[in-house]
Amino acid sequence: MNYSYRIQKTILYIETNLGKKLSVDELAGIAGFSKYHFIRIFKHETGSRLFEYIQSRRMARAAKQLLFTNQNIFDIALMYQFDSQEAFTRAFKKEYSLSPGRYRNVMSNLIHFEEEVYTMEKNIIPGWIVTGTVPSEYNVEFDYIIFHKGTRSVRIKGESININNEDYMTVMQQFKACTYIGKRIRFSAFIKTQEVDTWCGLWMRINDATANILKLDNMQNRPVKGTNDWNYYSVVLDIPECSNIINIGILLNGKGTIWMDHVDIEIVDKSVETTDVDLSSELPEKPMNLSLEESDIEME
Repeated sequence: MNYSYRIQKTILYIETNLGKKLSVDELAGIAGFSKYHFIRIFKHETGSRLFEYIQSRRMARAAKQLLFTNQNIFDIALMYQFDSQEAFTRAFKKEYSLSPGRYRNVMSNLIHFEEEVYTMEKNIIPGWIVTGTVPSEYNVEFDYIIFHKGTRSVRIKGESININNEDYMTVMQQFKACTYIGKRIRFSAFIKTQEVDTWCGLWMRINDATANILKLDNMQNRPVKGTNDWNYYSVVLDIPECSNIINIGILLNGKGTIWMDHVDIEIVDKSVETTDVDLSSELPEKPMNLSLEESDIEME
């Protein structure tokens, strides 16, 4: 069974209710599972334990509050369901290696510095390739204000009047397939969108040594459109014996803004369903017009 939709629905609920108390029973009911089945499926799908995930997201929201507001630490602690400032400080320090106060003092200056450096090296994300049909019409950069975990996300923004529905921008990378031959891998990330008018999604493509496409999934059969808060998405492919290169990335087709964070690639077992596109689905069932006569096509 494909559980992705139910887990995404639950994550969306969590995202909009991080300032409220959240119980396993409530979240399991939203997903439509029994409590213990839900806990297991959530971990299986996202790679995170349920309440570790919720706390991590609360910490990310709190980090943003510390950096970009003057709100006092005690109020932030209460806002994200901590009983005391001490409990909040312990949890925050475990996640960010700094107390909330030190994080506010140290990271504020550091982030402004990093933004200036990044502007000088525009569109360079170490290890990733930034490309598309009209690269000059899109803006790709780190976002230190909107992020899912840690201190920054990657943002692709396309607002130019010169962008049409056939244009796209992608942040991608390539690596050798040899380590993953014969295995099933899942490429996942958390994505947030704003006014995506065509579609966006994660993608993974497997090529052989002559660049033939062996496996592909670009989420075009389950596209992300419009405005959506952070949610978890993944693509899962088997890596055939003759694979040579694995390509992964996120793609924005047309106009809009997307954010990507908390990226992961992992080997999964066969209980995780593959999501690849059937590359033969648009082909005819049998040869056509072998006589090269137009009348034969009409007879078919």
